Parts: sequence; structure tokens; C-alpha cells
Amino acid sequence: MHYLVTGGAGFIGSHLTESLLADGHQVTIIDNLDPFYDPAVKRQNIAKIVDHPNFTWLQTDIRDLHAADHVASPVHAIIHIAAKAGVRPSIADPIGYYDTNVKGTLHLLEFAKTCNIEQFVFASSSSVYGINPEVPWKEDTENLQPISPYASTKLACEGLGHVYSKLYDIRFIALRFFTVYGPRQRPDLAIHKFAKMILAGESIPFFGDGSTRRDYTYIEDILSGIRAAIHYTDSPFEILNLGNDRTISLAEMVQTIEQALGKKAIIDQHPEQPGDVPQTWADISKTTKLLGYQPQTTFPDGVAQFAEWLKA
Repeated sequence: MHYLVTGGAGFIGSHLTESLLADGHQVTIIDNLDPFYDPAVKRQNIAKIVDHPNFTWLQTDIRDLHAADHVASPVHAIIHIAAKAGVRPSIADPIGYYDTNVKGTLHLLEFAKTCNIEQFVFASSSSVYGINPEVPWKEDTENLQPISPYASTKLACEGLGHVYSKLYDIRFIALRFFTVYGPRQRPDLAIHKFAKMILAGESIPFFGDGSTRRDYTYIEDILSGIRAAIHYTDSPFEILNLGNDRTISLAEMVQTIEQALGKKAIIDQHPEQPGDVPQTWADISKTTKLLGYQPQTTFPDGVAQFAEWLKA
């Protein structure tokens, strides 16, 4: 099979690309090395596969309508992970986030339509649920009210996927990721950022009283969900949670990192940040039913594996 992976040099995309190549598939990635974080990190992510005979890298931007014009045919599925990421930065740059995330997704849907690509897997986000006290969160929740531009772009893209599914018979599977972590995690995300600061003896920014909770999902579990979604054919449109079905508080997260690193954190207390939600929690029963999805990695085990990678 030939797969097109956008954002293929990023954290999730590079792991997925490696996994697909290891199984003998052909993979083309689109990644413009956006400077949201150091492009050298992304180059390192794909260093081991850049010379693979079944690997092609198009260093272009999904905001360009013709970004995918040089992708070799046929493409059996698009796995669209590329996006401007981050809740807090999107508040400062809502126009840029809509330009990349919504218009970029529209361009890829147009490419799928033109090239008769029937399978489109989209990386959505748990942030679309906003502040919703009815936990765990279910995909059929009505009247979603996201509280950041980033979250609203993801919800808009789900809507575009539904339109193209109805009009052009493109099977669109939106996967709502819940706080993915593991080796190669983006350096701006809390686990990676905190671990590096703890190792360096620097104080970590601790927002709120430590009671905010997240449903952390290890990268290998996310990959199992994505790969199952690639082969899902039972319905033309689905929205599915990819989480771990349990929550960890900010205080517990820091304690787990301390244990994995064998070093105490220096806490720098701050008020809660605008755009942050008090908790995320995935109901994964639908995903388990449709994809056979069953996360396997406990939070302490996942953080321990991340710590080993970071130290190495």
C-alpha cells in the first residue's frame, strides 16, 4: 500500500511512518518543518528512514493548494496529522491557525476527491470538547463549545470531513487524540518540557493547584488506533476517541516524572492559563467496538520509557 502522511516528520507522524515502512508499505510524507519548534528535532525524528527506498519526503506546506501535486499515484489512504499545534499559542495567532489547519485540511480533501482516494484519517483533538463536566467524554456529545482557536479549527475540520464524505464518498475517520506522550514528544509539551527542566535543575512552571487532570495516551497505543482506522471500512464517517480511559492529575504527572528520573522537581507556581480545560477524559467504548482499540501502556510505564529515551 501507498500512504500519504502529513506532518510525517513530527512526533506522531514519524512514529507512524516508521511503523508503516517496517511493514513493507510505501510512505510519502508532507512536512514543511514548521519552526513552531526546532526543525532539527524533526530532521532527527526521520533520520533513520530518510534513505529508505519506500520513503518520500515532500518538504512543502499544506496551505499551498498544490502541495500534494507531486505525490505518486495511487494513494490508498491519507493520514492527515499536520497542523499548527497548541492551545495557548493559538490564542495569540487565530488567523494563522485557521489558515493552516482548516484551509490545509480542505486542500487535502480536494486532493482526495481529485485522486479518488477513499480513506482519509484525520488527527482531531480532545480539545474540541471544551469545558464539559459530563465525563468521560463521548463522541456523540452535542453542542460542543471549544475554548481556543486551535480546538475550534479541529472541530471545523471534522465538519469539512463530513461534507466531503457525503458529497464525494470519501471515508473520513476523525480520531480525537487525548494528550499523546512518549519518545519524540514535542518539546513544548508538559512531560517533555518538565523532564528536561528537572534534569537541568531548573524550576518547572506549575499552573494552578495541581488538580487539573489529563487522559494521557502513550504513542504506541495511538499508533494502534491510527493503523486500525486506516483499514476501517464499515461506515463512511466516524468520530472516535483515542485516549487511555483514565485520568492523571498534574501533581501525579510531576511525581511520576520525578520517579522515572530519580530527581525531585523545583516547583514554580503560576495561576491557571486561559484556554486550558480542568480535565480531559475519553470514553473509548465506541473506538473499542469499531476498531478493537485497547490501550496497553500504563502511565508509569510510558513515562519510564520516555525517560529512557530522553536520557539516551
